[in-house]
Amino acid sequence: MDSMESREQELVVRGYYPGVIGKITDLHAVYYHEHWGFDQSFEIQVAKELSEFVKSFDPSRDGLWTAMSDGAFAGSVAVDGSRWSDDGARLRWFILEPEHQGKGIGGKLLAEAVLFCRMKGFGRIFLWTFEGLDVARHLYEMAGFRLTQEHEVDQWGGRIREQRFDMALPGGYKKKAGSG
Repeated sequence: MDSMESREQELVVRGYYPGVIGKITDLHAVYYHEHWGFDQSFEIQVAKELSEFVKSFDPSRDGLWTAMSDGAFAGSVAVDGSRWSDDGARLRWFILEPEHQGKGIGGKLLAEAVLFCRMKGFGRIFLWTFEGLDVARHLYEMAGFRLTQEHEVDQWGGRIREQRFDMALPGGYKKKAGSG
């Protein structure tokens, strides 16, 4: 293994470790409050849903990755496969500390998540985000996601244009018959 490979392995950490729920929640709460004015309802939702995800985590369908840079937490992404047969696997909690954006770390995290979904045979991946996160949207579209839904919502202390992106994974399993 050459030094480039070992550096990349050190960059992405797979799975749960003590403190990761707090780190991911903190980054979301602070970033979205400072940059978008989101209120405490956003932090509460992230903490609740992330905790529930980790509590029911099943490695046969779920994935969690964090990026580390110089030993410090740099960002995260997760795949929730609990309802993949109904709606597809859901990409969640994709975020990077601002000082680590633009360094290729987000692309590596996203690639890990998509590869995981391909390896699990998921037929589709989807994610929810909102209008204005242009850098993230560019990464999603470069990976193969396409905008499929948009609507205005009042949540997290303001009004946002929520967006859903989907990606079909050729060769993956299809929806179960009768599931919609």
